Amino acid sequence: MGRAYQNRKDSMAKTADAKTKVYSKYGREIYVTAKSGGVDPSANLALRGLLDRAKKDQVPSHVIKNALDKAEGGAGEDYSPARYEGYGPGNCMVIVDCLTDNPNRTFGDVRLAFTKTKCKIGTPGTVGHMFDHSAILVFAGTDEEAVLEALMEADVDVTDIEAEDDKISVFAPHTDFFKAKQAILDQFGEVEFEVEEIQFIPQTTTPISEEDMPMFEKFLNMLDELDDVQNVYHNAEL
Repeated sequence: MGRAYQNRKDSMAKTADAKTKVYSKYGREIYVTAKSGGVDPSANLALRGLLDRAKKDQVPSHVIKNALDKAEGGAGEDYSPARYEGYGPGNCMVIVDCLTDNPNRTFGDVRLAFTKTKCKIGTPGTVGHMFDHSAILVFAGTDEEAVLEALMEADVDVTDIEAEDDKISVFAPHTDFFKAKQAILDQFGEVEFEVEEIQFIPQTTTPISEEDMPMFEKFLNMLDELDDVQNVYHNAEL
């Protein structure tokens, strides 16, 4: 694929303990999204997309229900987004997205993951300008011209579209996510999206040497262990 992106399913955990962590991250994100925009998915498009993704990733229904109930009740933690940027092993560029109820604790935990693996955490904007904040939609198909036409008619600012291995990948600005998805559904009916996400896509990649790989894996594992970390984006070429 011409534009490298990280499908969540590639890193979906296999063990029960790791799956619980994934479900916990989803639960937190659903709670925050529902609390800020309402618990009705038909009125809260961000929540609707998140619930679709959670179900696709087999998040148990009770996890989703508990998060929605907590948001509707108005009780619970007051989470806020936090984003950290820096350079990881092999000098790759890294963006770490978090949801936290204690920014000082979260910053200390994320910084420790950087320093323990001999990496450098930077200030906001350190590497962010080298990533595109993009909507990604991947689904079965071969006629990219028909897809492009449907998106253009819906006034979607498509940045890239690819047809490969009987799949079509659409890239658009993150602000056009719901508009792009709806345009595809309107044109082609019930489409099963293999990927429907908003991600930071690197504009360039950095090869990670065999020598740096153990430290790179340790770095990602340390971040993955942190409850506050929701997503990690990098430009490492493995």
